[in-house]
Amino acid sequence: MEIEQDLKLAQVVRLSMLYDFYGQLLGEHNKQIFEDYILNDLSLGEIAKNTGMTRQGVYDTIKRCSMKLTEYEEKLHIAERFEQTKQMVNQIKELSLQIKQTGLNDKIDEISRISDEILNGW
Repeated sequence: MEIEQDLKLAQVVRLSMLYDFYGQLLGEHNKQIFEDYILNDLSLGEIAKNTGMTRQGVYDTIKRCSMKLTEYEEKLHIAERFEQTKQMVNQIKELSLQIKQTGLNDKIDEISRISDEILNGW
């Protein structure tokens, strides 16, 4: 049961991240329904009542939006590149702290390499 909840939470986190990158590409009506379900944690029934749709209609809309956001990511890879860049910036931060604490100046070359990778990757 707990594993299932963790998987659902991970899916919600991923969909909300994809929405951050690609949500503006959805129509206003679809955007509102998706936001209510994923970001505002409303139930299908609550959204159906608010929009005058059926629960099935709301479910289908959310499913279509999720698929569309996933398709955008599969084609553009913006969220993936963002996560990679974030990891590299964290590496730079860690190396900077090591230099500050220990004076390991050889780490400066590694910082420069990672920085070049970030700048050339975009």
